[in-house]
Amino acid sequence: MSNDSQNSPDTSSISFTALYTGHVWAANGLSAPSFHTRMGSVYYHALAPFEYIGGKIAGGNIRTFLLQRHHLIDHLVTRAIEDEGVTQVLEIACGLSPRGCRFTAKYPQLKYIEADLPGMADRKQKLLAQADALSPLHQAVALNAFTTEGPESLESVIRESFDADKPLLVITEGLVNYFDLESINHFWVRLRAALAANGGGMYLTDNYPLLHDHPFYRTMKVLRGMLGTVSRSRVSFHFGSDAEAQAHFEAQGFAPVTVHNPKDYYDLLPMPRSRGNPFVRVIEGRV
Repeated sequence: MSNDSQNSPDTSSISFTALYTGHVWAANGLSAPSFHTRMGSVYYHALAPFEYIGGKIAGGNIRTFLLQRHHLIDHLVTRAIEDEGVTQVLEIACGLSPRGCRFTAKYPQLKYIEADLPGMADRKQKLLAQADALSPLHQAVALNAFTTEGPESLESVIRESFDADKPLLVITEGLVNYFDLESINHFWVRLRAALAANGGGMYLTDNYPLLHDHPFYRTMKVLRGMLGTVSRSRVSFHFGSDAEAQAHFEAQGFAPVTVHNPKDYYDLLPMPRSRGNPFVRVIEGRV
């Protein structure tokens, strides 16, 4: 094993959340039937009582935030394709995300590469074939966000899979909060450099800030520990405010940077609403 692999953060423990999230998409009519998994259904129904209690106490639950971020990212991707002419997308840590299927069906000209760890990428490629959704421009490939060399590195996938003279839209959904800020920031720095080398582009990621003035600040800290235990990961909340998040991405060279709050899109998108300020944000960084 290379030193690079030994020093990379462990991404193998996120399968629980990938299965659960995949079933959230399926249960809400956003996914293909072949993406349904038995274990995802088990997790979904096992957590139902906790989701109910969370909704009553905090005004929103995990399902609420998952759907808010998914609808908001979909909207921003649609806008990039229709208003800015984006024709190539890389979705990292794709898991069971149905976005690639939906967008390639709607936009046949779109090159859409889904990427994940080798086991998940292979599984996703087979699921795409079962869904009869695979086109020459839509495929799943192996990528480890923390590998810096070799065919599974971010740089290699971008270089080998996309046209360097066209802007690239990169998405990470449900990934960054499973790593501490120092670890994930190394990825952001490399991504910004890779986009710049590829002629520029756009980055979209969800993020859960631990807002200092949020009435459920302490509750979120408890939930962080619980989710970390279940997923066997170090769950982190990176920023204490939207302004802090924006300033951090600008310091890494992204410009302009916009932090999107789901509540600003309630009247535009078919997303569930939180009571009070939502916990999730979608960060948009340009290169």
